[in-house]
Amino acid sequence: MRIAVRTWLAVLLLAVGTSPAATPPKAHTANAVTAAKPPGAAIASAHTLATQAGLDIIRTGGNAFDAAVAVAAVLSVVEPVSSGIGGGGFFLLHDAKSGRDVFVDARETAPESATPAAYLDKQGGLDRDRATNGPWSAGIPGLPAALVHLSEKYGRLPLRTTLAPAIRIARDGFEVYPRLEKGYASRRAVMERYRGTRAVFLADGTPPVTGETLRQPDLARTLERLATKGFDGFYRGDVAEKMLASVREEGGRWTRDELAGYRVREREPLRLKYRDWAITTAPPPSSGGVALAQILQVLEGWDLAKLEPAQRTHLIVEAMRRAYRDRTIYLGDPDFVKVPVARLTSPEYAAGLRASIHPDRALPSALLSGQPAPLEDDETTHFSIIDAEGNRVSATQTVNLTFGSGLVPPGTGVLLNNEMDDFALKPGTPNAFGVMGFKANAPEPGKRMLSSMTPSWIESEEKLAVIGAPGGSRIITQVLLAILAYDAGLAAQPVAALPRFHHQWMPDAISAEPGALDAATVEALKAMGHTINAGESTWGNLQTVTWDKRSGALDGGTDPRNPVGRADVLLAPAK
Repeated sequence: MRIAVRTWLAVLLLAVGTSPAATPPKAHTANAVTAAKPPGAAIASAHTLATQAGLDIIRTGGNAFDAAVAVAAVLSVVEPVSSGIGGGGFFLLHDAKSGRDVFVDARETAPESATPAAYLDKQGGLDRDRATNGPWSAGIPGLPAALVHLSEKYGRLPLRTTLAPAIRIARDGFEVYPRLEKGYASRRAVMERYRGTRAVFLADGTPPVTGETLRQPDLARTLERLATKGFDGFYRGDVAEKMLASVREEGGRWTRDELAGYRVREREPLRLKYRDWAITTAPPPSSGGVALAQILQVLEGWDLAKLEPAQRTHLIVEAMRRAYRDRTIYLGDPDFVKVPVARLTSPEYAAGLRASIHPDRALPSALLSGQPAPLEDDETTHFSIIDAEGNRVSATQTVNLTFGSGLVPPGTGVLLNNEMDDFALKPGTPNAFGVMGFKANAPEPGKRMLSSMTPSWIESEEKLAVIGAPGGSRIITQVLLAILAYDAGLAAQPVAALPRFHHQWMPDAISAEPGALDAATVEALKAMGHTINAGESTWGNLQTVTWDKRSGALDGGTDPRNPVGRADVLLAPAK
């Protein structure tokens, strides 16, 4: 593994301040020269209450998979702006005992009523309101089924134990933080259309305000049913009937069979090599793993550390451009369309893409747009876990846009997602994240919409790092830059804090956070033909944990852009 910090990343770090709330845990080190197993557990999540819940479950005797259930459920309570049991997610797992890696696909599915024609307005254009707000925007939720699946197949504690922290926090409440208050304000007009949503977020007559306590007793009762009845506690019976009634009341169409018929899918993860790293990542219906494989294999043709900043950034951007173009054209739910994964991720295909890159000229995207890519920093969440047995979890979960569809069916506390917008509802028309799709990602009954969620880990002889982030179409490039940063020798917290840049083919522009590109680099890139939106608002919420196999040290990094996140290490008791 390369241990020298490369100049291009070190320079970027100079621009990054560290929030006191995001201070990383001290790395804990075992005495062994080469550790066979981690000396304890490490958890990084987007909220301190979720990280604490996971650590408590580890202390109770649970493993990483039990902790994942607890963390996911607590995030569903305290981050309604980002995720919830009315949404879905991906869980990348490593079972240390068997050595098996598995990708648990809990992506939402399209109801039968969700035909492309249902999302067109009278003029034949995309009905943006129907695609992103209310019942028509919601897919059948997958996260509750994933929690049951993880508990029953991989955990060793019952759901009544692992869901207890989330039930308690939903019932007793938690302190509203600025991101939640701001997110509600941005979606207030939609949220207050629905009586069930008003009952949760306007319970005292006013919107959530930073510092006050938000209680969700209906959600607590729904989680209790999930804890005692498992799958049937959510997908059949009282909760299911209330969701069906609310969807009908608001003009949508779900059926009992669609809810009761939801199933998670276990898929084989995507694996690739980059320099000294073995990378395990998300397969379709995530687009992230395929895009990572393409970008990294293209970049292997250059020694990035030896290049000038502008040329280095140019090459990374051109690799991003080509991968996102292929995402648009080829990727979708592999249960419904033939996705050419082997071809898209082959070294030969990457060599062809590399050969098409001019060393100092930008290649304009096939279609140009003057609109900047919409930002998403709140609408998804990620957590990373390693335990003392060597089990690991990289999990990303979401309700899509801020507060999802805005619809909470009365009596459930469940905020429904608006993942239907991740389908190509009108081929060739960008969704809320500015990305387009075509036939491969068109909606069909039971089909899973394409996602950018990219839970991953990278492993060398010396180090293991578990990585993931929210950020819509920008998730993939966040994980990419994290991998390049780890390859450069950075530790977990600097990796989480690294300034970011992004290109997604359409619109044809580089997005960059403050400090990601200096003025000279921006001017040089413009001279190459790039359009640059420099100094954009920050995005993402990367969470990562690491294990140094030589020293035994555990470490974690949580994104300083999110001051309520937390990474922590729990040492195993001495034997």
